[in-house]
Amino acid sequence: MNKSILALLIFSTSFFACANFPKYEITVLATNIANYGGFGEWSFSALYENEDESVLFDTGFHEDTVIHNAQVLNKDLSKVEKVVLSHFHSDHTGGLLKLRKKYRLINKAAFTKVYVAKGFFKQRFTIDGKKVRENGPGPGGYSDASLFKAEAEKLGIKFYVVDAKTQISENLYITGPVIRKIENYNGPTNLYIKDKKNNLVPDIIKDDQSMGMLTEKGWVMMSGCGHSGIINTGETLKEIKDLPIYGALGGFHLWQANEKTVMQTAKWLKKEGLGKFMGGHCTGINAATKISNIVGLEAEDLSHTAVGSILTKDLKIIRSSVE
Repeated sequence: MNKSILALLIFSTSFFACANFPKYEITVLATNIANYGGFGEWSFSALYENEDESVLFDTGFHEDTVIHNAQVLNKDLSKVEKVVLSHFHSDHTGGLLKLRKKYRLINKAAFTKVYVAKGFFKQRFTIDGKKVRENGPGPGGYSDASLFKAEAEKLGIKFYVVDAKTQISENLYITGPVIRKIENYNGPTNLYIKDKKNNLVPDIIKDDQSMGMLTEKGWVMMSGCGHSGIINTGETLKEIKDLPIYGALGGFHLWQANEKTVMQTAKWLKKEGLGKFMGGHCTGINAATKISNIVGLEAEDLSHTAVGSILTKDLKIIRSSVE
């Protein structure tokens, strides 16, 4: 056997044998599909829970969606102190301020530590140089990104702007801005930012970040929209620890992707040992199904993800609807 391969096998075996992985249960609180009683919308949010803490990834679009769905699912959000925002778009940031206002009455520290990637607060413009409209795609639906930041800080929220891979809890990591080695940007093309010369240039959402959870089977990757691409995001996590990408959850913006991108993504995930795929929000049912077929997942290992869908502590999928 090749010595380098043998060394990698020995490292992987010893790592998994010695590592202490806190068990998180992940529950989807906002996405496009909902069962009776839940609110479905074009957005995303998911709750990580274990015995020690609760962490919220994204906050939905309308300010009441996550609050309502958490109540329907009997989830206590007052324990949430850390929040990860995947990127600035309002369908991922719209609920933050209302969540802080509501749950600070129960826990003064609730929703106070918010992690965003560098570039999150850049002002976005339309092609004619005007700020994005109110209740549009800006953070929290604000036209002016600086006003959203100011309003949040008035409520006691502290933003942690990260520009590199960062550990936020035991075996929980965020990527920060993802280096895009493969050019397969998936996202809107109608927004602009200003460069150093004050010229309008296309916004490719460089503040897009994802979260990785280390488990005994490798990484479980969580994306809000995955505008950086699954492959680029996964490779960033593997720079932290070179382990399999066992799970991929959230939105991966493949609903409008071409055949080449979907096939390239599927082949990479198969190579990386994907075992669970919960592609919701902007992933696209056709793309998720094709990826599942190419990877060779069993039926119980694919979910199109609805409000209330769960990845259990032992990494099993529990569906909540016709998804």
